[in-house]
Amino acid sequence: MIKRFSGSPLPFRGSKRYYVKRFREVLTKTQDIDTVVDLFGGSGLLSRVAKDSLPNCRVIYNDFDHYDERLANVGNTNALLRSIAPLLTDVPDNKKVPTETRKTILELCAEAEKNHPVDYITLSGSLLFSGNWAQSYEELSKQTMYNRMVSKDYDVTNYLDGLEVTHCDYRELFNAHKTNKKVLFLLDPPYLQTEHSAYKADTYWKLKDYLDVLTLLNGTKYVLFTSGKSQIIELCDWINQSFGGELLKGAQKYEQNSRINDFAAYKDIMLVKL
Repeated sequence: MIKRFSGSPLPFRGSKRYYVKRFREVLTKTQDIDTVVDLFGGSGLLSRVAKDSLPNCRVIYNDFDHYDERLANVGNTNALLRSIAPLLTDVPDNKKVPTETRKTILELCAEAEKNHPVDYITLSGSLLFSGNWAQSYEELSKQTMYNRMVSKDYDVTNYLDGLEVTHCDYRELFNAHKTNKKVLFLLDPPYLQTEHSAYKADTYWKLKDYLDVLTLLNGTKYVLFTSGKSQIIELCDWINQSFGGELLKGAQKYEQNSRINDFAAYKDIMLVKL
C-alpha cells in the first residue's frame, strides 16, 4: 500500500500540514486541470498532496530550498540520530541536555560532517526547543539543547514519486506555464512579518516581492497561502478601491490557526480561485 503523506517527512518550517485536509477538498473541486505548478515548493507537501489527489495531472515541484538533498541524505541523518539517542536516555523528555552530553553530541556532528552533509534542520527537531532551528554546526553550537528525540527513523519512501522536481526562480517557472489555460498555480511564498531563518534560500521577503507575485495571478487559477500577520489582503483591497486594481479579486478565503510552537501561533490564510 502506497503511503499518503499528511505532513512533510522531514522537519520544515512553514509546512502546510494543518491545511492538508482543506487543500485536498479544494483539489476535488478543480475542473479542466492538466498541470499543477508549485512555484514556492518548500517541503513539497503541497505538490505531494496534489499528485495524490490528481494522479493524472503533471505536478511540478519547485524545490528552491533543495529539500530533495535532505531527503536523499535521510539514511545518514537517521544514523546520526541513532548515535545520539543513547546519550539522552537519562535526560527526561523536553529537559535541558547536560553540558558534557551536549559537548559529545557536537563532537558526533563534527565527525559526521567529515563524511557527509549533516541535516541540522532535522537535528533541530530532536535537540532544540520547539520553534528553534539551526542550519549549521556553528548555529547548533550556540543553542541550548533539550531532549526532544524522535522515537523512530524518518521515512521518506515514495515522497517524490511522480513529481517533476525543479530548482529555479519562480518567475522563470511561471513564464514557462502561464499560457497553459489548464494549469493550477500553487503559491506559498515566505510570509511578510514572519521569521525566515529556517529557509535555506534565506533572503528577506519584502513587500515589493510579494506584490510582484500577486500581479502574476490575474487571469490564472491559483491557490495562494499567506498569513494574517502580513495584512496583504487589506493592502490589496485598498489598492483595488483606490486605483481600480484587480489583485486577488474573486478569490475564496479559508482561514486556519497554525502553531509555531507551544507558545506561538498565527493565522494561516488560503486564497483560492479556480
